[in-house]
Amino acid sequence: MGEVQDRDADDGELDDVLDDEEGDGGESSSPPPLPRLEPSALAGVLEFLAKGLVDAPDKVRVESVEREGTVTLRLSVDQPDMGKIIGRSGRTARALRTLLRAAGVRAGVGTHVEIVEQ
Repeated sequence: MGEVQDRDADDGELDDVLDDEEGDGGESSSPPPLPRLEPSALAGVLEFLAKGLVDAPDKVRVESVEREGTVTLRLSVDQPDMGKIIGRSGRTARALRTLLRAAGVRAGVGTHVEIVEQ
């Protein structure tokens, strides 16, 4: 039968490689923090995303209403483009809401996206 190899013998080489990657003293440098988003910029983010999805970007409108730590964004697009904004089974709308919720966290506010007819 074959000989069983001791796996611990190779661990030293792996440790050496990991030590080399850590650099000076094992301190890892973290990236600088991202700048805070202004709540007023959330409407611009939604407008930018929506214009990239539709056939008539000039008909995209976003209304922003700020109340008590939350921002409600009302998105309206041309009627033929509603399907592109909503997506199959609402996936695109859900993705837009998720992205805007994340942007709202960066702005320090809760975010709600409403899709309304023009």
